[in-house]
Amino acid sequence: MRHLSRRGFTAAAAAVLTGLAAGDAAAAPSDGTPVTHEMRGMWIATVANRDWPSKPGLSAAEQRAELVAHLDTAVSRRLNTVILQVRPTADALWPSSYEPWSAVLTGVQGQDPGWDPLGTAVEEAHRRGLELHAWFNPYRVANHTDLTRLAPTHPARRNPGWAVPYGGKLYYNPGLPEVRDFVQDAMLDAVRKYAVDAVHWDDYFYPYPVAGQSFDDDAAYEEYGGDFADRAAWRRDNTDRLVRGMATRVKALRPMAQFGISPFGVWRNAATDPLGSDTRAGVQTYDDLHADTRMWVRKRWVDYICPQLYWNLGFPAADYAKLVPWWSDVVRGTGVRLYAGEALYKAGDPAQPAAWQDPAELSRHLTFTERFPQVRGHVFFSGTEVGADRIGAMARVVGDHY
Repeated sequence: MRHLSRRGFTAAAAAVLTGLAAGDAAAAPSDGTPVTHEMRGMWIATVANRDWPSKPGLSAAEQRAELVAHLDTAVSRRLNTVILQVRPTADALWPSSYEPWSAVLTGVQGQDPGWDPLGTAVEEAHRRGLELHAWFNPYRVANHTDLTRLAPTHPARRNPGWAVPYGGKLYYNPGLPEVRDFVQDAMLDAVRKYAVDAVHWDDYFYPYPVAGQSFDDDAAYEEYGGDFADRAAWRRDNTDRLVRGMATRVKALRPMAQFGISPFGVWRNAATDPLGSDTRAGVQTYDDLHADTRMWVRKRWVDYICPQLYWNLGFPAADYAKLVPWWSDVVRGTGVRLYAGEALYKAGDPAQPAAWQDPAELSRHLTFTERFPQVRGHVFFSGTEVGADRIGAMARVVGDHY
Protein backbone atom coordinates (compact mmCIF):
# COMPACT_ATOMS: atom_id res chain seq x y z
CA MET A 1 0.00 0.00 0.00
CA ARG A 2 3.45 10.28 0.35
CA HIS A 3 5.21 13.64 1.53
CA LEU A 4 6.22 17.53 0.95
CA SER A 5 6.10 21.46 0.86
CA ARG A 6 3.33 23.95 0.13
CA ARG A 7 4.95 26.90 -1.63
CA GLY A 8 2.49 29.47 -2.92
CA PHE A 9 -0.55 27.69 -1.53
CA THR A 10 -2.76 29.05 1.21
CA ALA A 11 -4.55 26.91 3.75
CA ALA A 12 -7.88 28.27 2.57
CA ALA A 13 -7.12 27.29 -1.02
CA ALA A 14 -6.11 23.81 0.11
CA ALA A 15 -9.41 23.49 1.93
CA VAL A 16 -11.40 24.42 -1.16
CA LEU A 17 -9.50 22.04 -3.41
CA THR A 18 -9.69 19.07 -1.09
CA GLY A 19 -13.31 19.56 -0.16
CA LEU A 20 -12.54 20.31 3.50
CA ALA A 21 -13.92 23.06 5.64
CA ALA A 22 -11.54 26.00 5.95
CA GLY A 23 -11.09 25.18 9.62
CA ASP A 24 -9.72 21.75 8.70
CA ALA A 25 -7.26 22.99 6.12
CA ALA A 26 -4.37 22.95 8.55
CA ALA A 27 -4.84 19.24 9.22
CA ALA A 28 -2.05 18.27 6.82
CA PRO A 29 0.68 20.87 7.33
CA SER A 30 4.00 20.64 5.55
CA ASP A 31 5.80 19.80 8.79
CA GLY A 32 4.22 16.34 8.60
CA THR A 33 1.68 16.65 11.43
CA PRO A 34 -0.64 13.60 11.20
CA VAL A 35 -4.02 14.18 9.60
CA THR A 36 -7.05 14.65 11.80
CA HIS A 37 -9.62 15.02 9.03
CA GLU A 38 -11.36 12.38 6.94
CA MET A 39 -9.09 10.38 4.66
CA ARG A 40 -10.06 10.73 1.01
CA GLY A 41 -7.31 8.91 -0.83
CA MET A 42 -6.35 7.15 -4.00
CA TRP A 43 -3.57 4.75 -4.85
CA ILE A 44 -1.34 5.31 -7.88
CA ALA A 45 0.22 1.96 -8.83
CA THR A 46 3.44 1.92 -10.84
CA VAL A 47 4.12 -1.82 -10.95
CA ALA A 48 3.86 -3.01 -14.56
CA ASN A 49 2.90 0.60 -15.43
CA ARG A 50 -0.58 -0.06 -14.04
CA ASP A 51 -1.49 3.61 -13.46
CA TRP A 52 1.66 5.60 -14.05
CA PRO A 53 3.70 6.13 -16.13
CA SER A 54 1.27 4.99 -18.82
CA LYS A 55 4.15 3.11 -20.46
CA PRO A 56 7.92 2.89 -20.00
CA GLY A 57 10.22 5.06 -22.06
CA LEU A 58 8.29 8.32 -22.01
CA SER A 59 10.37 11.48 -21.79
CA ALA A 60 10.93 13.07 -18.41
CA ALA A 61 8.54 15.87 -19.39
CA GLU A 62 5.84 13.39 -20.44
CA GLN A 63 6.20 11.38 -17.24
CA ARG A 64 6.01 14.51 -15.14
CA ALA A 65 2.93 15.76 -17.01
CA GLU A 66 1.13 12.45 -16.45
CA LEU A 67 2.00 12.48 -12.75
CA VAL A 68 0.77 16.03 -12.30
CA ALA A 69 -2.44 15.10 -14.15
CA HIS A 70 -3.10 12.36 -11.58
CA LEU A 71 -2.60 14.88 -8.78
CA ASP A 72 -4.98 17.31 -10.48
CA THR A 73 -7.52 14.51 -10.81
CA ALA A 74 -7.27 13.90 -7.06
CA VAL A 75 -7.98 17.59 -6.45
CA SER A 76 -10.91 17.62 -8.88
CA ARG A 77 -12.40 14.59 -7.11
CA ARG A 78 -12.04 16.43 -3.78
CA LEU A 79 -9.53 13.92 -2.43
CA ASN A 80 -6.85 14.91 0.04
CA THR A 81 -4.27 12.11 -0.18
CA VAL A 82 -2.34 10.32 -2.91
CA ILE A 83 -0.59 7.02 -2.15
CA LEU A 84 2.14 6.68 -4.77
CA GLN A 85 3.96 3.39 -5.33
CA VAL A 86 7.65 4.29 -5.32
CA ARG A 87 9.32 0.88 -4.82
CA PRO A 88 7.33 -1.61 -6.88
CA THR A 89 9.92 -4.39 -7.42
CA ALA A 90 12.94 -3.82 -5.15
CA ASP A 91 13.83 -0.76 -7.22
CA ALA A 92 13.25 2.96 -6.85
CA LEU A 93 11.42 5.97 -8.25
CA TRP A 94 13.96 8.30 -6.63
CA PRO A 95 17.78 8.40 -6.77
CA SER A 96 18.26 5.63 -4.22
CA SER A 97 21.49 4.89 -2.38
CA TYR A 98 20.50 1.20 -2.23
CA GLU A 99 18.58 0.07 -5.31
CA PRO A 100 18.47 0.75 -9.05
CA TRP A 101 16.07 3.05 -10.85
CA SER A 102 12.81 1.27 -11.68
CA ALA A 103 12.31 -0.03 -15.19
CA VAL A 104 8.75 1.35 -15.22
CA LEU A 105 10.30 4.74 -15.99
CA THR A 106 12.70 4.12 -18.89
CA GLY A 107 12.10 0.46 -19.70
CA VAL A 108 15.63 -0.33 -18.48
CA GLN A 109 16.19 -1.07 -14.81
CA GLY A 110 18.96 1.12 -13.44
CA GLN A 111 18.71 3.80 -16.13
CA ASP A 112 18.45 7.35 -14.81
CA PRO A 113 15.16 8.89 -16.05
CA GLY A 114 16.59 12.39 -15.89
CA TRP A 115 14.37 13.66 -13.10
CA ASP A 116 13.27 12.82 -9.54
CA PRO A 117 9.71 11.43 -9.58
CA LEU A 118 9.29 11.10 -5.81
CA GLY A 119 10.75 14.51 -5.08
CA THR A 120 8.48 16.05 -7.69
CA ALA A 121 5.45 14.16 -6.40
CA VAL A 122 6.02 15.40 -2.87
CA GLU A 123 6.42 19.00 -3.98
CA GLU A 124 3.51 19.04 -6.42
CA ALA A 125 1.17 17.19 -4.05
CA HIS A 126 1.82 19.60 -1.21
CA ARG A 127 1.44 22.56 -3.54
CA ARG A 128 -2.10 21.29 -4.18
CA GLY A 129 -2.90 20.71 -0.51
CA LEU A 130 -2.58 16.93 -0.90
CA GLU A 131 -0.76 14.52 1.36
CA LEU A 132 1.74 12.22 -0.35
CA HIS A 133 2.11 8.75 1.14
CA ALA A 134 5.07 6.75 -0.21
CA TRP A 135 3.98 3.21 -1.01
CA PHE A 136 6.65 0.51 -0.82
CA ASN A 137 6.51 -3.22 -1.50
CA PRO A 138 8.94 -4.82 0.97
CA TYR A 139 9.81 -8.19 -0.60
CA ARG A 140 8.81 -8.43 -4.28
CA VAL A 141 11.94 -8.45 -6.46
CA ALA A 142 10.63 -9.18 -9.96
CA ASN A 143 7.61 -10.41 -11.90
CA HIS A 144 9.83 -13.15 -13.35
CA THR A 145 12.40 -15.58 -11.90
CA ASP A 146 15.53 -14.75 -13.93
CA LEU A 147 18.15 -13.00 -11.80
CA THR A 148 20.20 -12.19 -14.90
CA ARG A 149 17.41 -9.90 -16.14
CA LEU A 150 17.93 -7.61 -13.15
CA ALA A 151 20.27 -4.63 -13.36
CA PRO A 152 23.90 -5.71 -12.76
CA THR A 153 23.98 -3.59 -9.61
CA HIS A 154 20.75 -5.02 -8.22
CA PRO A 155 21.19 -6.28 -4.64
CA ALA A 156 19.47 -9.56 -5.52
CA ARG A 157 22.10 -10.25 -8.21
CA ARG A 158 24.86 -9.40 -5.79
CA ASN A 159 23.25 -11.59 -3.10
CA PRO A 160 21.51 -14.40 -4.98
CA GLY A 161 20.97 -16.30 -1.74
CA TRP A 162 18.51 -13.62 -0.69
CA ALA A 163 16.05 -14.40 -3.50
CA VAL A 164 13.43 -17.13 -3.72
CA PRO A 165 11.62 -17.98 -6.99
CA TYR A 166 7.96 -18.72 -6.39
CA GLY A 167 4.86 -18.67 -8.58
CA GLY A 168 6.77 -17.26 -11.54
CA LYS A 169 8.15 -14.34 -9.54
CA LEU A 170 11.18 -13.51 -7.41
CA TYR A 171 10.92 -12.52 -3.75
CA TYR A 172 13.38 -11.60 -1.06
CA ASN A 173 13.41 -14.20 1.72
CA PRO A 174 11.79 -12.67 4.84
CA GLY A 175 13.44 -15.35 6.99
CA LEU A 176 16.91 -13.84 6.62
CA PRO A 177 17.73 -11.09 9.15
CA GLU A 178 20.06 -9.41 6.66
CA VAL A 179 17.20 -9.18 4.16
CA ARG A 180 14.85 -7.60 6.70
CA ASP A 181 17.55 -5.08 7.63
CA PHE A 182 18.33 -4.29 4.00
CA VAL A 183 14.76 -3.72 2.82
CA GLN A 184 14.16 -1.38 5.74
CA ASP A 185 17.33 0.54 4.87
CA ALA A 186 16.25 0.79 1.25
CA MET A 187 12.80 2.13 2.09
CA LEU A 188 14.07 4.49 4.78
CA ASP A 189 16.41 6.08 2.23
CA ALA A 190 13.32 7.80 0.82
CA VAL A 191 12.04 8.78 4.26
CA ARG A 192 15.40 10.36 5.04
CA LYS A 193 15.53 12.33 1.79
CA TYR A 194 11.92 13.53 1.43
CA ALA A 195 9.27 15.05 3.67
CA VAL A 196 6.84 12.23 3.07
CA ASP A 197 3.61 12.33 5.01
CA ALA A 198 3.55 8.55 5.47
CA VAL A 199 5.18 5.24 4.71
CA HIS A 200 2.60 2.88 3.24
CA TRP A 201 2.75 -0.88 2.69
CA ASP A 202 0.22 -2.99 0.83
CA ASP A 203 -0.79 -6.62 1.32
CA TYR A 204 2.34 -8.41 0.10
CA PHE A 205 4.39 -9.96 2.90
CA TYR A 206 4.95 -13.65 2.32
CA PRO A 207 3.50 -14.22 -1.16
CA TYR A 208 -0.04 -15.33 -1.81
CA PRO A 209 -0.30 -19.14 -2.01
CA VAL A 210 0.24 -20.78 -5.40
CA ALA A 211 -1.32 -24.22 -5.78
CA GLY A 212 1.20 -27.02 -5.94
CA GLN A 213 4.19 -24.86 -5.01
CA SER A 214 6.05 -24.21 -1.77
CA PHE A 215 8.08 -21.16 -0.81
CA ASP A 216 11.58 -22.55 -0.35
CA ASP A 217 12.89 -21.10 2.89
CA ASP A 218 14.12 -24.44 4.23
CA ALA A 219 17.68 -23.29 4.90
CA ALA A 220 16.59 -20.16 6.72
CA TYR A 221 14.09 -22.10 8.80
CA GLU A 222 16.77 -24.63 9.67
CA GLU A 223 19.06 -21.83 10.86
CA TYR A 224 16.61 -19.50 12.58
CA GLY A 225 13.38 -21.39 13.27
CA GLY A 226 14.36 -23.64 16.15
CA ASP A 227 12.53 -21.71 18.86
CA PHE A 228 9.14 -21.82 17.15
CA ALA A 229 6.34 -24.37 17.25
CA ASP A 230 6.20 -24.62 13.47
CA ARG A 231 7.25 -22.86 10.29
CA ALA A 232 4.10 -20.74 10.17
CA ALA A 233 4.79 -19.28 13.63
CA TRP A 234 8.38 -18.53 12.61
CA ARG A 235 7.23 -16.83 9.42
CA ARG A 236 4.73 -14.68 11.34
CA ASP A 237 7.49 -13.65 13.70
CA ASN A 238 9.66 -12.65 10.73
CA THR A 239 6.86 -10.42 9.45
CA ASP A 240 6.25 -9.01 12.92
CA ARG A 241 9.93 -8.11 13.20
CA LEU A 242 9.79 -6.26 9.89
CA VAL A 243 6.69 -4.28 10.88
CA ARG A 244 7.87 -3.45 14.39
CA GLY A 245 11.32 -2.50 13.17
CA MET A 246 10.02 -0.25 10.44
CA ALA A 247 7.56 1.44 12.79
CA THR A 248 10.37 2.31 15.18
CA ARG A 249 12.77 3.49 12.50
CA VAL A 250 10.26 5.67 10.64
CA LYS A 251 9.48 7.58 13.84
CA ALA A 252 13.18 7.95 14.66
CA LEU A 253 13.88 9.47 11.24
CA ARG A 254 10.74 11.54 10.76
CA PRO A 255 8.68 11.67 13.96
CA MET A 256 5.58 13.21 12.40
CA ALA A 257 5.42 10.80 9.47
CA GLN A 258 2.72 8.14 9.64
CA PHE A 259 3.20 4.42 9.12
CA GLY A 260 0.23 2.68 7.53
CA ILE A 261 -0.50 -0.74 6.11
CA SER A 262 -3.18 -1.83 3.64
CA PRO A 263 -3.64 -5.58 4.11
CA PHE A 264 -5.95 -8.07 2.46
CA GLY A 265 -9.32 -7.50 4.09
CA VAL A 266 -9.68 -10.80 5.99
CA TRP A 267 -7.44 -11.51 8.96
CA ARG A 268 -9.02 -14.91 9.72
CA ASN A 269 -12.42 -16.45 9.16
CA ALA A 270 -14.51 -17.12 12.26
CA ALA A 271 -14.58 -20.81 11.35
CA THR A 272 -10.80 -20.83 11.79
CA ASP A 273 -10.63 -18.57 14.82
CA PRO A 274 -13.51 -17.27 16.99
CA LEU A 275 -11.83 -13.85 16.95
CA GLY A 276 -12.10 -13.78 13.16
CA SER A 277 -14.70 -12.22 10.91
CA ASP A 278 -17.96 -13.77 9.70
CA THR A 279 -16.44 -14.54 6.33
CA ARG A 280 -15.51 -17.55 4.23
CA ALA A 281 -12.57 -16.09 2.35
CA GLY A 282 -10.17 -18.40 0.56
CA VAL A 283 -7.20 -16.39 1.83
CA GLN A 284 -6.55 -15.46 5.45
CA THR A 285 -3.67 -13.08 6.07
CA TYR A 286 -2.67 -14.69 9.37
CA ASP A 287 -2.42 -18.18 7.88
CA ASP A 288 -1.50 -17.62 4.24
CA LEU A 289 0.54 -14.40 4.15
CA HIS A 290 1.90 -14.89 7.70
CA ALA A 291 0.79 -11.39 8.60
CA ASP A 292 -0.91 -10.92 11.97
CA THR A 293 -2.61 -7.68 10.98
CA ARG A 294 -4.97 -7.70 13.96
CA MET A 295 -2.07 -7.87 16.42
CA TRP A 296 -0.26 -4.96 14.72
CA VAL A 297 -3.30 -2.80 15.39
CA ARG A 298 -3.78 -3.99 18.95
CA LYS A 299 -0.10 -3.34 19.72
CA ARG A 300 -0.31 0.05 17.98
CA TRP A 301 2.64 -0.64 15.70
CA VAL A 302 0.85 1.24 12.91
CA ASP A 303 -0.72 4.69 12.78
CA TYR A 304 -3.41 3.56 10.38
CA ILE A 305 -4.75 0.36 8.88
CA CYS A 306 -6.46 0.37 5.50
CA PRO A 307 -7.85 -3.13 4.86
CA GLN A 308 -8.67 -3.84 1.25
CA LEU A 309 -12.42 -4.35 1.59
CA TYR A 310 -12.79 -5.13 -2.09
CA TRP A 311 -16.21 -6.81 -1.92
CA ASN A 312 -19.73 -5.54 -2.38
CA LEU A 313 -22.40 -5.24 0.26
CA GLY A 314 -23.94 -8.68 0.66
CA PHE A 315 -21.14 -10.63 -1.04
CA PRO A 316 -21.55 -14.12 0.48
CA ALA A 317 -17.93 -15.06 1.17
CA ALA A 318 -16.77 -11.64 2.36
CA ASP A 319 -19.56 -9.17 2.97
CA TYR A 320 -18.49 -5.52 3.20
CA ALA A 321 -21.27 -5.04 5.76
CA LYS A 322 -19.69 -7.68 8.02
CA LEU A 323 -16.06 -6.68 7.59
CA VAL A 324 -16.53 -3.00 8.44
CA PRO A 325 -17.90 -3.70 11.95
CA TRP A 326 -15.24 -6.37 12.51
CA TRP A 327 -12.40 -3.98 11.70
CA SER A 328 -14.11 -1.24 13.72
CA ASP A 329 -14.01 -3.54 16.74
CA VAL A 330 -10.32 -4.28 16.12
CA VAL A 331 -9.27 -0.62 16.15
CA ARG A 332 -11.62 0.49 18.94
CA GLY A 333 -9.62 1.96 21.83
CA THR A 334 -6.24 1.67 20.10
CA GLY A 335 -5.95 5.13 18.56
CA VAL A 336 -5.13 3.48 15.23
CA ARG A 337 -7.06 5.10 12.40
CA LEU A 338 -9.18 2.83 10.21
CA TYR A 339 -9.57 3.58 6.51
CA ALA A 340 -11.56 1.38 4.13
CA GLY A 341 -9.82 0.34 0.93
CA GLU A 342 -12.39 0.53 -1.89
CA ALA A 343 -12.44 -1.46 -5.15
CA LEU A 344 -13.28 1.31 -7.59
CA TYR A 345 -11.60 -0.79 -10.28
CA LYS A 346 -14.47 -3.28 -10.09
CA ALA A 347 -17.15 -0.69 -10.86
CA GLY A 348 -18.49 -1.39 -14.33
CA ASP A 349 -16.26 -4.41 -14.91
CA PRO A 350 -18.54 -6.94 -16.66
CA ALA A 351 -16.60 -9.80 -15.07
CA GLN A 352 -17.70 -8.66 -11.60
CA PRO A 353 -20.98 -9.46 -9.78
CA ALA A 354 -24.09 -7.47 -10.61
CA ALA A 355 -23.64 -5.16 -7.63
CA TRP A 356 -20.57 -3.65 -9.30
CA GLN A 357 -22.58 -2.68 -12.38
CA ASP A 358 -24.55 -0.23 -10.22
CA PRO A 359 -22.89 3.22 -10.07
CA ALA A 360 -24.28 3.66 -6.54
CA GLU A 361 -22.56 0.62 -4.97
CA LEU A 362 -19.48 2.49 -3.76
CA SER A 363 -21.50 5.43 -2.52
CA ARG A 364 -23.53 2.97 -0.44
CA HIS A 365 -20.24 1.81 1.12
CA LEU A 366 -19.55 5.31 2.38
CA THR A 367 -23.11 5.67 3.61
CA PHE A 368 -22.82 2.37 5.47
CA THR A 369 -19.60 3.35 7.24
CA GLU A 370 -21.15 6.55 8.57
CA ARG A 371 -22.59 4.51 11.45
CA PHE A 372 -19.07 3.41 12.50
CA PRO A 373 -17.07 6.35 13.89
CA GLN A 374 -13.91 4.23 13.84
CA VAL A 375 -13.89 4.44 10.03
CA ARG A 376 -11.98 7.64 9.38
CA GLY A 377 -12.08 7.61 5.59
CA HIS A 378 -11.64 5.69 2.37
CA VAL A 379 -8.95 5.01 -0.23
CA PHE A 380 -9.83 4.14 -3.83
CA PHE A 381 -7.99 1.73 -6.10
CA SER A 382 -6.79 3.21 -8.20
CA GLY A 383 -5.69 6.37 -10.01
CA THR A 384 -6.67 5.30 -13.50
CA GLU A 385 -10.22 4.54 -12.43
CA VAL A 386 -10.53 7.68 -10.32
CA GLY A 387 -9.93 9.62 -13.52
CA ALA A 388 -11.70 7.47 -16.12
CA ASP A 389 -14.66 6.56 -13.86
CA ARG A 390 -16.10 3.95 -16.22
CA ILE A 391 -19.73 4.08 -15.02
CA GLY A 392 -19.69 7.21 -12.88
CA ALA A 393 -19.23 5.44 -9.53
CA MET A 394 -16.55 7.88 -8.40
CA ALA A 395 -18.61 10.88 -9.45
CA ARG A 396 -21.47 9.43 -7.41
CA VAL A 397 -19.21 9.15 -4.33
CA VAL A 398 -18.07 12.75 -4.78
CA GLY A 399 -21.57 14.05 -5.33
CA ASP A 400 -23.06 12.15 -2.39
CA HIS A 401 -20.26 12.49 0.16
CA TYR A 402 -17.52 14.95 -0.81
